[in-house]
Amino acid sequence: METTHHKTATREAWLAARLDLLKAEKELTRRSDELARRRTELPWVRVDKAYRFETDQGPASLAELFNGRSQLLIYHFMFGPDYAAGCPSCSSIADGFNGIFVHLENHDVAFSAVSRAPLAKLQAYKQRMGWRFPWSSSSDSDFNFEFHVSYTQEQAQPAAADDGENEHRWSTRFAAMAGTSRATYGCEQPGVSAFVLEDGVVYHTYSTYARGLDGLWNMYQWLDRAPHGRNESFDAEPWLRHHDRYGTR
Repeated sequence: METTHHKTATREAWLAARLDLLKAEKELTRRSDELARRRTELPWVRVDKAYRFETDQGPASLAELFNGRSQLLIYHFMFGPDYAAGCPSCSSIADGFNGIFVHLENHDVAFSAVSRAPLAKLQAYKQRMGWRFPWSSSSDSDFNFEFHVSYTQEQAQPAAADDGENEHRWSTRFAAMAGTSRATYGCEQPGVSAFVLEDGVVYHTYSTYARGLDGLWNMYQWLDRAPHGRNESFDAEPWLRHHDRYGTR
């Protein structure tokens, strides 16, 4: 009879181990609550620059992206001007946006993804993926560069040179899935930025990047609770794909 190579136990021993882990989980929850409180206490930075965006409703300022709300969350979606499709990682995060942005809007929080690709490209990809959330183009402004999610190729090259073998393999494959070169793919980065509108003035309140996005990535929150966790391999073809490309090469 086949047996697992993983440690096994009786139900009683499992429960003891589970209760021990529960202590650590509760401590992490308390620590997370404290970090959330500290985020709200960060100082605000006034945004005086007149950034312009292209939206489904026409040209808009940063203040107009609030759409009548007092708060704004922006997801910096990796979709550069030369991409043929959105970044696979960003796309998997965005798969969860349809279900949440309505709730945010009814909690006085506007939401929009923002990318540098032209609006027509974003609209076509949005239709392909079946998404409804607001998505704006910042192609005619310095917004992405000044919020540290877009770089020139000259700026991106030093960081790319420091990539390890796995990181290089991963970014090359994801660049191909986005229909662009690795060099161009590396000019964009994901992130989240938060803003508040008070007395007609916009303030930047918070930004996070890279692993700071893990908590917003619904898929990984589920995988972290699965028996084998994230179970990722950089040696094989990436399992993560655009949701309409599973089962294809």
